[in-house]
Amino acid sequence: MNLTRFWLVLSLSLFIGSGLAHAAETDAATPQSAVAVKDNDADARAKAEAGIMGYTQSRNREPGVFQQKEGHEWRMLRNGPITFYGGLLVLVIPLMMAVFYLVSGPIKLHDAPTGRKLTRFTPWERTVHWSTAISFVIMGITGLVLLFGKHVLIPLMGHHAYSWVAITAKNVHNLLGPLFFVSVALLFFSYLKDNWPKKIDMLWVKNAHKVLTGKMHVPSGKFNAAEKAWFWGGVAFLGIIVSLSGFVLDFPVFGQGRYTMQIANLIHLIGALLFIAGSFGHIYMGTVGAEGAFAAMKDGEVDETWAKEHHELWYEEVKQGGKSR
Repeated sequence: MNLTRFWLVLSLSLFIGSGLAHAAETDAATPQSAVAVKDNDADARAKAEAGIMGYTQSRNREPGVFQQKEGHEWRMLRNGPITFYGGLLVLVIPLMMAVFYLVSGPIKLHDAPTGRKLTRFTPWERTVHWSTAISFVIMGITGLVLLFGKHVLIPLMGHHAYSWVAITAKNVHNLLGPLFFVSVALLFFSYLKDNWPKKIDMLWVKNAHKVLTGKMHVPSGKFNAAEKAWFWGGVAFLGIIVSLSGFVLDFPVFGQGRYTMQIANLIHLIGALLFIAGSFGHIYMGTVGAEGAFAAMKDGEVDETWAKEHHELWYEEVKQGGKSR
């Protein structure tokens, strides 16, 4: 009996001992295995963040790049300084113009209208102008919604409602882009002949503050120096910038990768914000800034008094050609 009990205790002791030894070996091996897996994960993550090309069967552009490091830099620029300073620009410029209007008021005619009209813009010129203007306004509004919407509109309407607004704005923006480019191109060639710089323009530039406040009259052709600056700097230069960069973004079927698209997006944003800021001055002078200016583009005609006081050289050319009625 004692012998049987002895063998039973010995067997249990050996069994428990072997179990404890195996458990100890397992515990000792587990940290090493976990460290190895952790090291592998960290190595893979570091390679992904560095943009190192991996292996894949996908045939898309940049298929082996899981995480593009330039994307982080693009996002920081877009959501950081471009959004912040761009927002300031589109807010401060209109406020400055509002203050200027309240202080100086519109540029008014010094003499009474004669009732005799001059044809300033043909139906074609007005059609091209308004097609460009309308498409520009729609593109500007939808673009601002996409850039500033999450900062301004989401707090007001929530994420769900804004998602529909953003989708609509994106589709309208993308579909209207080619039409805007065509309108800008037609506008450029239609107005080119009257926008070449001339020596008299420098006199306007030197006395711009007096001209804009109605304290001085500087003779000019069909377009003055400020209008020519908008034509070349806005319509020609910025129009080309936003159109070409927009085509890169709108039609990603020519082999452009993510980095190219990101650069195009930054160029598009900066160009569009400057374009919008500059348009405020053009819109201001064409509506409330100068008495009678809006009628010129709406009806295509201006009074002789207006023509003589704002564009005296053009007025003399028209009078010599007998185009008044």
